[in-house]
Amino acid sequence: MAEIPASAPTSAPNKWMVLATLAFGTFMATLDSSIVNIALPTIRRELNAGDSVEWIVLSYLLATTSTLLIMGKLSDLVGRRQLYITGFAVFVGGSLLCGLAWSNWSLVFFRVIQGLGASMIFAIAPAIVSDTFIPQERGRALGLIGTIVAAGSSAGPVIGGLLLGHFGWSSIFFVNVPIGLIGIWRAWTVLPKGNKQPQQAFDLVGAGLFLVGVVTLLIGLDFGPEPQYGWDHPMVLALLGSGVVLLAAFLFWEARVKEPMLRLELFRNYPYTAAICAALLGFVASGSNLFIIPFFLQQLLHFTPQRAGLVLLAGPLTLSMVAPLGGYLSDKINARWISTAGLLLAAFGYFMFSRLQPDWGWQNVVWRSSLISMGFGLFQSPNSSSALSAAPLAQRGVASSLLAFMRNLGFVLGIALAAAVWYSTRNRYALAHDLTPESVAAQVQGMHNAYLVMSGLVVLGAIISFSRGATKTVAADQPMAQPAAA
Repeated sequence: MAEIPASAPTSAPNKWMVLATLAFGTFMATLDSSIVNIALPTIRRELNAGDSVEWIVLSYLLATTSTLLIMGKLSDLVGRRQLYITGFAVFVGGSLLCGLAWSNWSLVFFRVIQGLGASMIFAIAPAIVSDTFIPQERGRALGLIGTIVAAGSSAGPVIGGLLLGHFGWSSIFFVNVPIGLIGIWRAWTVLPKGNKQPQQAFDLVGAGLFLVGVVTLLIGLDFGPEPQYGWDHPMVLALLGSGVVLLAAFLFWEARVKEPMLRLELFRNYPYTAAICAALLGFVASGSNLFIIPFFLQQLLHFTPQRAGLVLLAGPLTLSMVAPLGGYLSDKINARWISTAGLLLAAFGYFMFSRLQPDWGWQNVVWRSSLISMGFGLFQSPNSSSALSAAPLAQRGVASSLLAFMRNLGFVLGIALAAAVWYSTRNRYALAHDLTPESVAAQVQGMHNAYLVMSGLVVLGAIISFSRGATKTVAADQPMAQPAAA
C-alpha cells in the first residue's frame, strides 16, 4: 500500500462530526436572526416599545456585522476552537438574558450580547471547515453549511410562530438555552485544536476604528430610507460621512501599523479579492430583493402575510437543495466556472422579476425566486471555497470573517439601494404621469427599475468572478487533525 507523502494534506479523521457540530451552531445563530421578526408586533405591544422596536433587530445586526473582522483576527491569535466555544457560550447567555428582558431597551442591550456571540460563530465556522477539510472536499463541506444557513432562515418564522402562539415571546430566546448547552458540550468534545499565533499583538486602534466606523455607517444606511429621515437629513449625512472617514482612517492605519488587524496584502491575492467582491455584489442584490418582494406580494398582489411567507419559502428551500450540489461540483470543476454560471443564472432570475405585473399569481413569483436561489446556491459554496483556499493559513480566520462581513454589509447596502431606486423612480413616474406615488403603476415602475439594477449588479459580479482565473491554494493546507479530549 503506497504511503501518503508527508506534505500531502489529509482531512481530520473526525471531519464530518466537526462539520455537524459547526452546522448546529450556525443553524442556531441563523435561526435567531430571522425568528425575532415574527415576534416584533407582540414585543412592541407587551413591552410598550413603540417605533423603537426596530432596534431589537438592528442591535443584533450591528453587533454581528461590526465585530466579524475582529473575531476573525482573534481566532487567528488565540485559536479557533477556543473562540468558537466562547462565542457559543456568549450566544446562549445572551439568549437567556433576552428571555428575561423587562423592557425594550434591556432587550436591545441583551441582543447586542447575543449578537457578539453570533459574530464569533459566523466568523469562525467557515475557517474551521477550511482547516478541517482538504481543498478537494472543502466545497462540499461549505455547501452543506450553506444548506444549514438556508434552513435556519426559512425555519425561523415557522418555529417562531409556533413558540409565540403557545409560550409567548420569551420562548423564542429561552429555547436556545438547553439546545445551546448541548451544542457547547459537543463543540468542546469534537472540535480540533488549531493553530494560533499568540506572539502577535492585537491591533486595538484598528479594531476601534473598524468597529465605530462600521456601526456609524450601518446606522446611517438604515436610517437613510426611512420617511422620517431621508438621505439628505443632517443626522444621516453625519453618520454616513463619519463612517466613511473612520473606515478610511482604518485602512490608513492598517497600512502603517506593524501588526495590523487586517493585512492589506491579503487583497493583493486577486482570486481572494475577486471572490469577496463578487460575494458583496451578490448579497447586495439579495438584500434588495428581500426588501422589495414582501411589499410586492402584500401591497400589489394583496397576499396575506401568511400566504406571502409560504411563497417566500420557495427561495430558501431551493437554496438548501442546490447549495450542496454547488459545493460538490466545486470539488470537481474549477470554482471560477461554477460560481460565474451561478451568478448569471441568478441575474437572469432578477431580470425576469423586472417584468413583474400586478396581476401575477403565486406561481410567477415562485419560479423566479427558485431560479435566483438556484443560481446563488451554485455560486456561494464554490466562491467561499475558492476564497478560503486562496487565503494564507495564518490569515484564514480574517479571510473567513471578511466573507461573513460582506454578506451582512451586502444585505444592508441592498436595502438602502433598493429603497433609493424604488422610491426615486416611483416618485418621478408619478410626477410625470400626474399620479400619486402610492399608485399601482408608479409602484410597479419603481420595482421594475430596482430589479434591473439588481440584475446589472449580479452580472458585474459574474464578470469579476470569471476574472479570478484558476484558484491556487497558497497556504500549507494541512488541516487541524488533533481532536479535543473526549
